[in-house]
Amino acid sequence: MESCFHCGEDCLEELITFEKKSFCCAGCKTVFEILNSNDLSYYYDLQEAPGISPKLKDDKYEYLENAEIVDRLLEFDHEKTQIVSFSIPSIHCSSCIWILENLHKLHDGVKSSQVDFPKKTIRLSFTAEEISLKNLVILLSRIGYEPNISLDNFEKKESEHDRSLIYKLGVAGFAFGNIMFLSFPEYFEINEFWLDQFKYLFRWLMFSFSLPVVFYSGKDYFISAYKGLRSGMLNIDVPIALGIFVLFVRSTAEIVLDLGTGFFDSLSGLVFFLLLGKFFQQKTYSFLSFERDYKSYFPIAVTRISSEDEQVEEQVQVYKIRKGDTVLIRNEELIPMDAEILEGQANIDYSFVTGEADLVNKAEGDKVYAGGRQKGSIIKLKVLKRVEQSYLTELWSNEVFQKDRSFGFQSLTNRISKNFTIAVLSIAVLATTFWLFADPSKAWNVFTAVLIIACPCAIALAAPFTLGNLLRIFGKKGIYLKDASVIERMAAIDTVVFDKTGTITTTGQTTAEYEGLELSDKELQMLGGSLKASSHPLSRSLYSILQHHGIRTPDSYKEYVGAGIECDFEGNRIKIGSARFTGESDSEEISNGKTAVHISSNEQYKGCFSFRNTYRKGMSGLFQQLSRDKYIIVLSGDNEGERDRLQSLLPVESGIHFNQKPGDKLEFIRQLQHGGRKVMMVGDGLNDAGALAQSEIGIAVSEDINVFSPACDGVMDASILSNLADYFDLAKKGVSIIQASFILSLVYNITGLAFAVTGNLMPVVAAILMPLSSISIVIFTTLATQILSKKLKK
Repeated sequence: MESCFHCGEDCLEELITFEKKSFCCAGCKTVFEILNSNDLSYYYDLQEAPGISPKLKDDKYEYLENAEIVDRLLEFDHEKTQIVSFSIPSIHCSSCIWILENLHKLHDGVKSSQVDFPKKTIRLSFTAEEISLKNLVILLSRIGYEPNISLDNFEKKESEHDRSLIYKLGVAGFAFGNIMFLSFPEYFEINEFWLDQFKYLFRWLMFSFSLPVVFYSGKDYFISAYKGLRSGMLNIDVPIALGIFVLFVRSTAEIVLDLGTGFFDSLSGLVFFLLLGKFFQQKTYSFLSFERDYKSYFPIAVTRISSEDEQVEEQVQVYKIRKGDTVLIRNEELIPMDAEILEGQANIDYSFVTGEADLVNKAEGDKVYAGGRQKGSIIKLKVLKRVEQSYLTELWSNEVFQKDRSFGFQSLTNRISKNFTIAVLSIAVLATTFWLFADPSKAWNVFTAVLIIACPCAIALAAPFTLGNLLRIFGKKGIYLKDASVIERMAAIDTVVFDKTGTITTTGQTTAEYEGLELSDKELQMLGGSLKASSHPLSRSLYSILQHHGIRTPDSYKEYVGAGIECDFEGNRIKIGSARFTGESDSEEISNGKTAVHISSNEQYKGCFSFRNTYRKGMSGLFQQLSRDKYIIVLSGDNEGERDRLQSLLPVESGIHFNQKPGDKLEFIRQLQHGGRKVMMVGDGLNDAGALAQSEIGIAVSEDINVFSPACDGVMDASILSNLADYFDLAKKGVSIIQASFILSLVYNITGLAFAVTGNLMPVVAAILMPLSSISIVIFTTLATQILSKKLKK
């Protein structure tokens, strides 16, 4: 019977032949034509018959023409960009990922697509003018990936747990117990009439019990080994699959030829303990993933109006925001939830969502989406949806902000696993050949024991478990990293660059003195209104001092990054910023070691507020600790008024650079990297986005304002900045733990091989020891990281 070239199903109802290939239905033939005509036939090279047979009714998705339903399903909807996420249960292999992430080649309306394989979801960016949501769903269905759309609940729901591993483990355990029970007479070589009469029945029962073990419980190892070999790769499942196959064939041959009872007990024990180790790994890693879930305590704050009558402002973490709350978003702040504009003119930069930097203008009554950044005056919003932290972390992982770097331990683990597999196969063949001549009765036991005991699973677990546990520990202490690879890169950092204002200084205790012409009440009110919309640390400090004078809302607002603010109030113009920006280019910007913020009203220079910055506690100690093995640099957009104070805090060999605009900071870091340095940038996330993205690691320091930037690799609670050196130390020790785990794994494997090649290790014992080695590595890495983390301060 012919099998379908696309989906692999038997052609029972009809047989369609096209280009010398067989298809079970017109749907499969159509999908093949679509892929072939769009130069996507490589889909079939990744795996044999990888497709899903599409069975689609023409009117199934008529409800997707309902505007209200479409609006509820879309995560983002503006002009030429719409974003939606779907659950696709039929995603099952690398071919699925490849074709789904190449949907833009099937239809020009699809901009991009990202697949989350473990969750079996896809996030699509498309243009509704070219392809409607309904037609997008139909396209997915026609190529065999029908989305699972629930109209009962538009909110994201947890996907059903995959229980297949539990079922396979249960089948293997049941078979293992029964086979062991049936094997008892053979173990003790009891010569008894009835046992001797029924031994053949027992042997065939053991054979029957082994069939579901091999072809159901152990099938994943065969599939993985086949896919690896088909792709020209030797993965760690190749020797395991070979061992299972050899044990089954030899045992079957023994009972068929009446040579003995075979090794069905070892075979079922092997698969059972392999699956038990995999189950332990899965449960432990999912536990670590849950523990390091930073979505619920992501340190992003937003200003909420707690009393409409008194307009009382309070800073709250975003996950505490509820539907119907009123929030304020200032210039350069991220909008963390879908909302409706109550007051103000919004100029939204959605580049974090779409990758396009064009500003979107929105007026009162319009809807704005999470992920946009306000550019301009302050806006008041009414929350339409509760904050979904998962959306912010998806934004953080947007491919626009992915940094192209190689991860050392990931590639090292893959390299070790590959070379180790080759070595194990070679040793198994050589040892078996030797015993075939020396003692043929031991040859098969040696062959299977070598393949089992030397599996490099423990090596593969060392890095992910160590880094994953450290990621969880870092999150509990107040530093939230994008992924575990950031910890690995931390260990290699040799240069740390700090922004000054809002990073190593705190705005909560800053004092200001005014020098210049007297400001009228009207000018003070305009000044307060201008500062209220700004999220710059100095603006926030000055606003807290001046807000009691009353606030006037500006008619227009514009903030020039690294220069200042310009606002219009009914024909009156006020400028706040540097001396040059306000028209006082000849002014000395250094006044008794203080930082100055200058004011002009209607092009007349008025004077300046002088600040004496308050540095965070422990900064001097932090700089001294870091300088032991790292070069320290401070980059500031402010003037040199703080040079003397900074030099007293920093080690002598440190670098200090003032009057650095955002572009200057980025270029400065790029030059350091060209000189061979590995750079961490620590900034406030406002004016440092370019520098954060350019550096090997970008850390945004958070202090009660919404400074989150997708360009950064981590967000750090400002209160623990003085402990940064301890985190560097823990990252280095984490790398040492991984290296020690590698050594332990290699010692274990070499010792096990020594017993296996000499014929002193039974396959079932090897099957028990192999998952135990993985468990021991997990326990070692977990305990080691926990002990080291005890030294961290909160």
